[in-house]
Amino acid sequence: MGYLLAGLVLFFGAHLFTTFRSRAPGEDLRTRLGEGPYMGLYSLVAIAGVILIAFGYDAMRPAMLVWQPPVWTKHFNILIQLFAFMILFAAYTPSGHIKKTLKHPMLVGVKLWAAGHLLANGELNSILLFGSFLAYAIIDRVMLKKRGDNGPPAEVKAKLSGDLVAVAAGLGFWLVLIFWLHPILFGVPVLPM
Repeated sequence: MGYLLAGLVLFFGAHLFTTFRSRAPGEDLRTRLGEGPYMGLYSLVAIAGVILIAFGYDAMRPAMLVWQPPVWTKHFNILIQLFAFMILFAAYTPSGHIKKTLKHPMLVGVKLWAAGHLLANGELNSILLFGSFLAYAIIDRVMLKKRGDNGPPAEVKAKLSGDLVAVAAGLGFWLVLIFWLHPILFGVPVLPM
């Protein structure tokens, strides 16, 4: 459990620092260090966190069962993930209706992804991992709103093409993950064999 906790502290420590850092002129560390060095250091810490998270999560298997999810939650999670991926991809496409409506689709997608996995997994390692992502996404969204960051500016026109790309990419990634990638990356098949 130590590796997982250390990874979560490193990964979310870097992310929370960014969330709460001062953006006041002369106080913003990103400006003082410069974009390249700041992002380089941030990336190194975040990558080290991801490596520790992956190693720690796997080392805890089989993990203590905190609660036994009903079978239907696993099926419902599969559907939730479809929408989570479409919304996640909307964060990186031209501003469509999804991005304009949700304002910060990356955080909405992460919240859906994490909540779906919490619903379907009752092991301690899963609760720690997905609970951390859900908590971070909520905190970051609150801080963005507090800073007045309400997503794409009102004058930006929503483009249907952005939505179509997000839906197609999300659906494609979801299918690849379900039928091929999830067991390879995470050692757990999504669908029963």
